[in-house]
Amino acid sequence: MSRNFDLLRNLGKDLDMMEYAPAVDPREVSPAQSAPVKPPEFDMDPAQRDELTKMVQRVFLSGGPEAARVVTFCGLELGGDSGWICSRAAEILASLVAGSICVVDANLREPGLHRYFGVEEAGSGLTNALQQNDPINSLVRRIHENLWLLSCGDQAEEWTALLGSDRTRARIQELRADFDYVLIDAPAVNPGNDVIALGKSSEGVVMVLKANESRKEVARKAVKEFANAGVKVLGAVLNNRTFPIPDKIYRRL
Repeated sequence: MSRNFDLLRNLGKDLDMMEYAPAVDPREVSPAQSAPVKPPEFDMDPAQRDELTKMVQRVFLSGGPEAARVVTFCGLELGGDSGWICSRAAEILASLVAGSICVVDANLREPGLHRYFGVEEAGSGLTNALQQNDPINSLVRRIHENLWLLSCGDQAEEWTALLGSDRTRARIQELRADFDYVLIDAPAVNPGNDVIALGKSSEGVVMVLKANESRKEVARKAVKEFANAGVKVLGAVLNNRTFPIPDKIYRRL
């Protein structure tokens, strides 16, 4: 049995033992900024799209109190492509709902959401919102009919302190008020706990595991750290895998 199969099976057991808090009910919103847009172009094969669609439906569209509105995506290690998963999940969600969606590039180490959406990097974005008082709606860009992007913004010297600040939580609350759904691409799990700070500002995290690289011990440690911090783990995605995950195990994540 492969190491990745064992990783997912054991991680699923850990997630089953966690106690989760209820999510907030969606509200109707009307973001201010608009621009000419084009429909989503799904940069994935049918199998990838089908599995990500299942994840999106389970996390965002399950109905009832467990459906999430604000979710943080993070990798276990640098280069884990959490941004690709986050952006594709946002496009799928945009194709399934009429509500407004904002994707936030909070991966200040390796910002790249704009590339996944095929747009130019904006001069202003999240870091500017954390240091200035302009309405956050003035910094988002409409990239699809019901999908907006808040780019990383200008680089800041103390970006780690910014992500863990009360200002970050306040700004995410602004986005929650303006959009039906908010998807946040975070830095990889790290000792600085940037992801935990962002996870506390959202309804939970989706961990992105990298096939043949993510180790079971690291994944289980991350799950434990999230649990100790009171951050809900909504699920896990195995990226770059070359074999199918059995449905029974996939559902347990």
